[in-house]
Amino acid sequence: MGENITGHQLENYSLLAQDNHLFVLARSGRLSLPQSWLEKQPVFFDKVLYPLAAILFGFVAPFLAAFLGLPLLLVVIIGPAVEESTVGQLLFLTGSFLPLFFLVWFWLWLFERRPLWTVGLERPFLRKYLRGLGIGLLMFIAAVIVLALLDLVVTETAAAGRLSLVSLGGILLIFMGWMVQGAAEEVLARGFLLPVIGTRWGSLAGVLVSSLFFALLHLLNPNVTLISLVNLALFGLFAALYALFEGGLWGVFAIHSIWNWAQGNLFGFEVSGIEIQSGMLFDLMEIGPDWLTGGLFGPEGGMVVTIVLIISSLLVLFAGKRRKYKITS
Repeated sequence: MGENITGHQLENYSLLAQDNHLFVLARSGRLSLPQSWLEKQPVFFDKVLYPLAAILFGFVAPFLAAFLGLPLLLVVIIGPAVEESTVGQLLFLTGSFLPLFFLVWFWLWLFERRPLWTVGLERPFLRKYLRGLGIGLLMFIAAVIVLALLDLVVTETAAAGRLSLVSLGGILLIFMGWMVQGAAEEVLARGFLLPVIGTRWGSLAGVLVSSLFFALLHLLNPNVTLISLVNLALFGLFAALYALFEGGLWGVFAIHSIWNWAQGNLFGFEVSGIEIQSGMLFDLMEIGPDWLTGGLFGPEGGMVVTIVLIISSLLVLFAGKRRKYKITS
């Protein structure tokens, strides 16, 4: 992952300012285009064409990643016994998303001449990752508690036979797949697109564009609704603010992964419209109005999660304003 950018650059940054560490890392590279282009119209190529190309790449990259991961995906598709198994879910998540790391690395190497670690993958990372696990789990449990207090969830008794200690190992194994999936989407949206746009169009534009991009990535998901797209954009907003708050991605890696794991494998809800077929500790089902509970999209499609995400984003903003920035030599 390379050596850290330390000292003054690491410590002296603010949440939505250009001296934020994520933006400092992004500016460590240099735009690698034909010199004749840059000499004639440097502003156009750097400020207009390149960020637009980066956005287009962001939308194409998931499809390229699925193509590169096709060997693993074919195992899941061809084998019906594998498709609904713990191993099948792990292979699907890994095959679909792991190639995204390679694609982002290749783009950065080709067009910016900087390594992958400059998206915010500096060491040490364990404390930030563990903190993110706690925050993400707390956020989703808060949504479940609100649903339960409003009598908007019940246990699906038909699936009671799947609830056993034996399944716990499989549930924990599946988390490895969510670790890959969550981290890959964060590398693309918050590690790549957020700073590329933020350093050229302004910090606020970087946050908003990356958040909207994240929501639109899920436009083809099953059972998508307007509220679910708003919530996905709000999750993108929260993740962008948190990444800027930490100056790196390890925390949002963990938050994203534990959120999806808790949603699908801990509580048995649909994850962004996708039904989890195996490896659930509990199997809950929402009842009541879909606009509040999320319906077939899962809790992410309901207003309860909207409130959780808005509060979480405000807390990050508040924490960012309260932080005391230290300037080092």
